[in-house]
Amino acid sequence: MKSFRKVIFWCHLIAGASAGIIVLIMSVTGVLLTYEKQILAWADARTYSIAPPSPATRLPIATLVARAREAKPAAAPTNIIFRPTAAAAVAVAFGREGNVFINPYTGESLGEGAKGVRDFFRVVTDWHRWLGASGEHRSFARGVTGACNLAFLFLVSSGFYLWMPRKWTRKQVRSVAWFRRALSGKARDFNWHNVIGLWSVVPLFVVVLAAVTISYTWAGDLVYHIVGETPPPPRAAQGPSPSNPARQGGNLERVATPIPLDGLDQLLARAEQQTTDWQSISLPLSVARDAPVTFTIDTGTGGQPHKRAQLTLDPTSGEVVRWEPFSSFSRGRRLRSFLRFAHTGEVAGLIGQTVAGLASLGGAMLVWTGLALAWRRWCAWRAKRVASPIGG
Repeated sequence: MKSFRKVIFWCHLIAGASAGIIVLIMSVTGVLLTYEKQILAWADARTYSIAPPSPATRLPIATLVARAREAKPAAAPTNIIFRPTAAAAVAVAFGREGNVFINPYTGESLGEGAKGVRDFFRVVTDWHRWLGASGEHRSFARGVTGACNLAFLFLVSSGFYLWMPRKWTRKQVRSVAWFRRALSGKARDFNWHNVIGLWSVVPLFVVVLAAVTISYTWAGDLVYHIVGETPPPPRAAQGPSPSNPARQGGNLERVATPIPLDGLDQLLARAEQQTTDWQSISLPLSVARDAPVTFTIDTGTGGQPHKRAQLTLDPTSGEVVRWEPFSSFSRGRRLRSFLRFAHTGEVAGLIGQTVAGLASLGGAMLVWTGLALAWRRWCAWRAKRVASPIGG
């Protein structure tokens, strides 16, 4: 048992020293991204002011999209997003080119929101996912972050094993389960490393496990296999998703045709009646012509898959073709969706985001103290090597 623990320790040390800097970058940027959605919504709302008329009659979808196109004539709109609040702007998304906010009553373009704040989060996200790389270098960077996510998952798992005291006495447990005062140097780093590791191990394990399923297709497919299901084909084989065109990036307009905008207002009115507590309704603007129209109806914060559903309507009659709440999905798809948003904690709302953010902060501290301990160990080894010939 002692030799096995020693093997795990050295594997833990080598993995931490190898992936530590990358994990530190991902952890720090993860902390910065904790409340991204809330900050963006607050910042965007501060850039415009809408006074709803009485009665508050919204302009036709065709008019709203046309006004948004005037603001971004070189880009193609991918979807349009509505909010239930009368003073909320309509957002027309242009894929990776960002959003244009439109006054739903006058058609006035309200700009692209808080561009500075969005640019900040875009840079942070680029570092979180691709270490700041761009273009063709992102593929390599994604491979690096994926490998470091795997290493981090091992570090979290092996760290919990190494944390367990050899003797379960009150004194032993307390020394590695709570912060001790008046410590410095190696003793302080060791204490912090153990205490932070213990209290963050569960949320950190979930966050990193979810990151692995995002980084690797085989890990995401494994989720389906665990529950006895066949994974869905890759997105390229599936074609564009009518319910989530934004995930197809800037290539969407090349594989689908713009849908006729006339008549969509009646379909939107029908979608608004599907549930009374909706918080956003998203409509794709590029699907196969004459195909059923799919609305994504969200009753949550945008990062809670269990509060999202898809409503597909016949474009001619307005009849419901499909109603797909989260409960109608297979177990594998539900679990995969939960894991995707467990990475950010959004699946559990604001509390979940806070826990995930604190776990990321804990991860950063674990890397810092772990590298400090490794450095001290290396310095002690070097000092011993230098002194040994004299001693001999």
